[in-house]
Parts: sequence; structure tokens; C-alpha cells
Amino acid sequence: MKTHWIIAALITFMLSVSIPSRISSQVVIALLFGDKLNSPVLKFGLDGGINFSRLTDMSSSKFISGFNLGLYFDILLKKNTNWYIHTGLILKSPMGGGNLNPYLLYDAELDSMFVNGNVKRELRYINAPILVMYVFGKQFFIEAGPMAGLLVKATDVFQNSVNDKDDIAYNNNIYKKCNFFDIGVMGGIGYHFMKGTGMNLGFRYYYGFIGNPTESTYGTGKNQSMYLFLSIPIGAGEKSKAKAAEREQKKKQKTQ
Repeated sequence: MKTHWIIAALITFMLSVSIPSRISSQVVIALLFGDKLNSPVLKFGLDGGINFSRLTDMSSSKFISGFNLGLYFDILLKKNTNWYIHTGLILKSPMGGGNLNPYLLYDAELDSMFVNGNVKRELRYINAPILVMYVFGKQFFIEAGPMAGLLVKATDVFQNSVNDKDDIAYNNNIYKKCNFFDIGVMGGIGYHFMKGTGMNLGFRYYYGFIGNPTESTYGTGKNQSMYLFLSIPIGAGEKSKAKAAEREQKKKQKTQ
């Protein structure tokens, strides 16, 4: 059990220090270690899907969509129970919000160009959830806990329409004006296919506590995001061990 925790921590660290090629590296690591890590006490694989985000405390903010991808670990807390810890690293994790009111850029030409436009705030994080999960009957599950994030990119995209919708745009880098860390709470529900040995399909909701940017006349919004996710265990280890356990159970039933 402790060995699995150590391996999970090492892989998470390796991924966090390889930001430039984080997506390709996490897929390679998943393929290399998936078969070795998947066991009755630990499930390991790729976790991703689509999320819809907006900024709270900003009345005009509308939801924007994005794709997220990362690695996950479902670690059994105690043998012969249904309690797990769901953790991992979401290395592609977009948040933000759309339809924000434009603010002054202190450039006469730009300010006149976007005075009647809107702003889409694109925030990119590396997120690490630590959720307590309970599984009902090896298939349905619920989960809840904190999620922390490290901001890697923050851009306000000024947009306006001339001939077509949003056909002119200007990117304003606001990274240095933002909080570099985000933390909030996440909860979710989901379903295990193949009685827990296959993919997970579910829904998660995240509510952040920290506003971005740190100071603004036009308001600082907190992250709110809804996730539709699919988790895919990597490697045949989990499936083969599940089948072996099933065969062993049948043998015991025959001898009884």
C-alpha cells in the first residue's frame, strides 16, 4: 500500500516538472506504468473530458468551454472497504469566463476599437484534486474534497464584431496581475463500467475561493467549473487481476 503511494507521488512530481511537454509526457508515462500500477488497491490511468467555466461575482460572465486532460489515481484507503482517495494531476485545465465588460487599455486606438465589444478571460491551470470517494456496489460513486491549482497562463481576449462575429481580437496578458494559486472545493458523481474494472463516466463541480486578477475596477471573478469526465485505466493489470479474482471465487464456491 505504501509503495503505491510513493510511486503515485513520484509520477505526479515527474509530470509537474515537465510542463513544456506535459501532455505527451503524461500519456507516455501512463502507458509505461499503467500495467504495473493497476492493482486491487490502486487504479491508475488517464482522466479527461470537457468542462464549462465561468467567473462568479461578475454578473455579465458567461460559460466558456474547454478540454481538460490529466492522470488520476484511485487509491483504496482500507482493505475490504469502499473508501478511496481520488487524486492526480490535471495538466491541461482551462478555466475563466466569457462576455466580460471591456476595460481601459490606455491606448486610444485599442480602447475605441473594443469599447462596444466584450472580453473573454482565459485562465490555464495545473490542478491537483484530492477527493474522498465512496463506491456503492462497485459501480456508482460519489466524491468530494479540495482542489488546488497553479496558474500557468492568464489572458484577456478583447473581441468585437465588424463584418462577422468577433472578427477582431486583441490579447492582453494579465498573468502578473493574477493570483498564481487557486484553491476551492470539488464534488462529483460517477459510474464504473464493468463492475469497477473499466472506464469511469461522471460529472464534477468546482467552486474556487480566490479571485483573479488580484485588483480590478471591473471586479475580480472566482472560478466556477462543471466537468463531464471520462477516466480510462491504463494497462491490462487491473482487468487481468479482476478476472483472476473472479476465477478464484468460482473455485471456492465449487469446493463449498
